[in-house]
Amino acid sequence: METEVANGSSSGSSLADPEPKASKQKHKKKSKGKKKADDAKAPELKMLYTSESEGSSKLSSKFYEKELARLQVELVKLQYWVKHTGTRIVILFEGRDAAGKGGTIKRITEPLNPRGCRVVALGTPSDREKTEWYFQRYAPHLPAAGEIVCFDRSWYNRAGVEHVMGFCTDDQYQEFMQSCPEFERMLVKSGIILLKYWFSVSDEEQERRFQSRTIDPARRWKLSPMDLESRDRWVEYSQAKDTMFSHTNIPEAPWFTVEADDKKRARLNCINHFISKIPYVDMTPDPLELPPRKSAPQDYVRPPRNEQFFVPQVY
Repeated sequence: METEVANGSSSGSSLADPEPKASKQKHKKKSKGKKKADDAKAPELKMLYTSESEGSSKLSSKFYEKELARLQVELVKLQYWVKHTGTRIVILFEGRDAAGKGGTIKRITEPLNPRGCRVVALGTPSDREKTEWYFQRYAPHLPAAGEIVCFDRSWYNRAGVEHVMGFCTDDQYQEFMQSCPEFERMLVKSGIILLKYWFSVSDEEQERRFQSRTIDPARRWKLSPMDLESRDRWVEYSQAKDTMFSHTNIPEAPWFTVEADDKKRARLNCINHFISKIPYVDMTPDPLELPPRKSAPQDYVRPPRNEQFFVPQVY
């Protein structure tokens, strides 16, 4: 027994120090050299592989979450007011691909009642829709009294992707530029509050987000053929946006640009601006006082558990 203990002690000593001191120092030097090489590659790797959700915001997560929670409470108050007064609100979200429109829309709608706040994201028009009056496919999605509608891209597709990619004729494009301001004036005159946001992102930041989508399975679906095509048409899209602004930046419905290189700041700034443009007052109902629950009837018997199907408790 004593021999086994002694051998075990010797074996433990060997495991604790399996290689000579000189070998350790040599290994340490190699590790330092490898670390320096990795550090040299770090900027490139960070640009290509930093996740899109991680982003490059300098806002602390604690501050961001606190401000977002505060603004979302105000959004809830705003929705109560919208429902009570029968106000109709339309918010258009336009901008560069990967500029963060979807993330901002998600943070706006997250705390709201979906029965009074809808997101409209239309796909490619059908053959029938292509023959309609251009604004006809958007009109059915406009809000009724007490509703908020967020357009994740809107009728401005004609002034942007359709024009740049050649999906519409020059006559259709020119007709849109003349009709759009009149259409929006009609909306505002009818009592709709119309807000238009353009999310602006730099070429470098857009490329970083595109690259992150190629390796992120949860976001790869966002990288559409149109997104890939837009990478080679940066100037064309810039020119189209400038022309669009010059025709449609009207006093009744001006454009508001959101600097979106920093996603967290863009979300907070956009939500804060939206809230500031609505003359709402706090109409949140008073806290509810729930009465005591009624006891179940004594003759009620629950069915056996073996007669039901349950979701496996994996977690």
